Amino acid sequence: MKNENKPVLITCGDPAGVGPEVAVSAWKALKEEIPLCLIIDPQFLPSDIDIKVLSEPPNSKDIEKNTLTVIKQKFGDNRTVGEPNPRHAEAIIKVVERAVQFAKSGKCSAICTMPISKSILKDGANFRFPGHTEYLAHLDESRNFAMMLVNRYLKVVPATIHVPIKDVTKYLNAEKIEKIIKTTHQELVNRFSITNPHIWISGLNPHAGENGTIGDEEKEYISPVIKKLQSEGYNLLGPISADTMFYEKKRRKFDAAICMYHDQALIPIKTLDFHTSVNLTIGLSFIRTSPDHGTAFDIAGKNLANPTSAIEAIKLAWNLAKKEQRDK
Repeated sequence: MKNENKPVLITCGDPAGVGPEVAVSAWKALKEEIPLCLIIDPQFLPSDIDIKVLSEPPNSKDIEKNTLTVIKQKFGDNRTVGEPNPRHAEAIIKVVERAVQFAKSGKCSAICTMPISKSILKDGANFRFPGHTEYLAHLDESRNFAMMLVNRYLKVVPATIHVPIKDVTKYLNAEKIEKIIKTTHQELVNRFSITNPHIWISGLNPHAGENGTIGDEEKEYISPVIKKLQSEGYNLLGPISADTMFYEKKRRKFDAAICMYHDQALIPIKTLDFHTSVNLTIGLSFIRTSPDHGTAFDIAGKNLANPTSAIEAIKLAWNLAKKEQRDK
């Protein structure tokens, strides 16, 4: 089934966190322009909004703008906002699984996931994945996936994601970096219509290893991969010292930057514009975005959560889905 005229599907995330309230705020902001539906237990929604409960996403034309379309997922236990409950873990996972099933069967145009707590899922359901992204890739049977953070200033991709800093080099090798570069290139071409994307690649070590005097990973496998792909026609530059590649003059010169580990990539993009940054999982067979923040249990239910990142994530998902349909 094609996903023409299908809504963006939002998952609720951990119901004790800010996910449900941020999702509702985003729906209120976007309901006039983007067809949306939300997978959640209806008991977790505010009583002052009209809802319509269905078993699967409807066609966009059947969505009433002033009524929130809800795909019901029963959670069982009541929730206390701000107090995560491991007994909710299985239902949280089920929400993600159902969203992927709907996306892969063409019943929604894209999915936008609200934040989950990996520790709660581990405690409550023995969740063995380091993060949302890795679990989605598992469900999609994708081996060549990555996390791309997007805002109006930057697109950045960490070569390793949820990995302790002491273990980063265990996950880096020539094959891994080559796959990340190719996946990033393909995403920029196919999803963002950049015909010859210019990608910069950071080094791992300070000053990109300084010719082997501060670490040899650059000489051993980062530089060789870059040179190999340059010879194949990829528009690449690197390895570049990560501390100098993101100032304004330089970041205008590339379409995306690939960094070797999580914080190397996320610190610059969040510093430039925290609230509008969006997470896009690249290398999947469907479109998945998410806001670039966590569950924020400490502010949940206090009317403090900023929905801007969720709004931007939904808008990106919808725009990518429309482009995908135009290109077919």
